[in-house]
Amino acid sequence: MIVVFTVTLVGVALLTLAERKISAWIQDRHGPNRVGPGGLLQPAADGLKNIMKEETYPDAAYKPIFILAPMLAFIPALLTFAVIPFASPISTRWGRVDMVVADLPIGFLYILALTSLGVYGIVLAGWSSNNKYSLLGGLRSSAQMVSYEISMGLSTVAVLLVAGNVSLNEIIFQQATTVWNVFGLTIAFFIFLVAAFAETNRLPFDLPEAESELIAGYHTEYSAMKFSMFFIAEYSNMVTASALIATLFFGGWDIPFTLWDNQAPWTIWKTLATAAAFSVKVLFFLFFYMWVRWTLPRFRYDQLMSLGWKFMLPTALVYVIVIAALLLWLDWLGIRPGAMWGAILGGVNVMLAAILFVMLDHGKLISPASSRAQADRLARLRAMSARPALSPDSVH
Repeated sequence: MIVVFTVTLVGVALLTLAERKISAWIQDRHGPNRVGPGGLLQPAADGLKNIMKEETYPDAAYKPIFILAPMLAFIPALLTFAVIPFASPISTRWGRVDMVVADLPIGFLYILALTSLGVYGIVLAGWSSNNKYSLLGGLRSSAQMVSYEISMGLSTVAVLLVAGNVSLNEIIFQQATTVWNVFGLTIAFFIFLVAAFAETNRLPFDLPEAESELIAGYHTEYSAMKFSMFFIAEYSNMVTASALIATLFFGGWDIPFTLWDNQAPWTIWKTLATAAAFSVKVLFFLFFYMWVRWTLPRFRYDQLMSLGWKFMLPTALVYVIVIAALLLWLDWLGIRPGAMWGAILGGVNVMLAAILFVMLDHGKLISPASSRAQADRLARLRAMSARPALSPDSVH
């Protein structure tokens, strides 16, 4: 765990620098370039600044929980990453060693249990601050977590149905022998991706800390390193979510278009190559996180709730039922996991995605003419309603 803690802190420091550089690139500016060559030492300067800042406590705050809340937000993210395999096994004199800190046979259930604990730190931070803005941010976070945790869990049920196992290593091996789940469970991937953004409180789902509405949300009253721990927890959750997406839908450490990495003998070169492949996948989704943050605006609160309860949840529920029925049908036909099995699963997902797209399009892309006609009718109705009513005096 000490290794995981050290790697997490170093990775978070580098991610803060990467996000500043990426945001500068998107906004066509230079970004940090004062501390060190090319601004590379900016994370060290930020860390030193936060360490040297004064630790302030509001007079009305409940101090024990006020101090404990940042730790409760950070620890679940740290413990979750410990059960994710990051490379292929390696053979040693003591036998085969899996490249995971803690190879739990119920690793996936362990992840689902721990990811739901992060909200406690945020809610307790908002309540213990005795600040209305902080409390509102904490309540928003709890509502957001509840709204999207169910959809995320249902999307992963489809993965478990296909893999037939809750072990993350077995899920990776299943994808290596058939197809990656992003092709066989496309809709589940998109549901999980959107829910992961909501779970990590990143734009466009950062309602708990909306600056224009809540000052800084649940960490308004925090300063120095306690304030930094919330950001460390946020970036740690981003890394964990990216690693989970890579593991559940993109084959984990599996290298595409080859079986060399999925069979014995397990050598150090295979371990290094698969670790590099896993790192590339995780870095891609981390970049996607940052790209979305600096591209899309924030949802309104009612939009966030409507998306979670009126669209994500029903879609995920129906999707799990369809996938379960499809797997039973394939088993009845005697079609075992393989190329044909994956092709059928992928084809059904393409059809489901097309149906879902038609339902959500509302004539904007498929039939632009009908969309324009609808917009014209709406404009005429608005113009008629905007006309002032004639009074009896004006008639005479």
